[in-house]
Amino acid sequence: MSRRKPLQWPTSVQFITSPRYHSSVPASLRTNGAPPSLPTHAINVRIKPITDTDHPACGQYGLFTHKKIPPRSHIIDYIGEVHCQERAESDYDLSLYRSQDGVNVGIDARDMGNESRFINDYRGIQDKPNAEFVEYRTAGGEMRMSIWTKEKAIRKGDEILVSYGKPWWRGRQ
Repeated sequence: MSRRKPLQWPTSVQFITSPRYHSSVPASLRTNGAPPSLPTHAINVRIKPITDTDHPACGQYGLFTHKKIPPRSHIIDYIGEVHCQERAESDYDLSLYRSQDGVNVGIDARDMGNESRFINDYRGIQDKPNAEFVEYRTAGGEMRMSIWTKEKAIRKGDEILVSYGKPWWRGRQ
């Protein structure tokens, strides 16, 4: 499904609507061509600049709701380059899968991605996150990371916030 770049999209980042695979990902971990079981984008979100000087991401961007999103609802998939490399320098790299035999799969949205790359951590903004990362597999077996609302609805106009996790923050101290 082809879509236009969202408003506020940075020119230095490629907008994509489905995951891209780096050559480091073994064929056994790639999709078999079946369509995804959930949409990879959301029409209920908007990228907006953060102008509040008390916000930890002031001067950057965040992802906000365009309308109310009910509790325990899929918001958007985290889309980027799926890889099996160490990418400690990227602030947009999420761990997707760690096998017992040492294969680590990540999704990096630093250079390419969708609106989900603008989701900020809740720390310094709210007491707790209003959304969470959830791993799943498509009908074709493709690994995905999605963002879902937690037990409460997210009101229209609110920023969507997740927990990046303690390991992410430890890597930046």
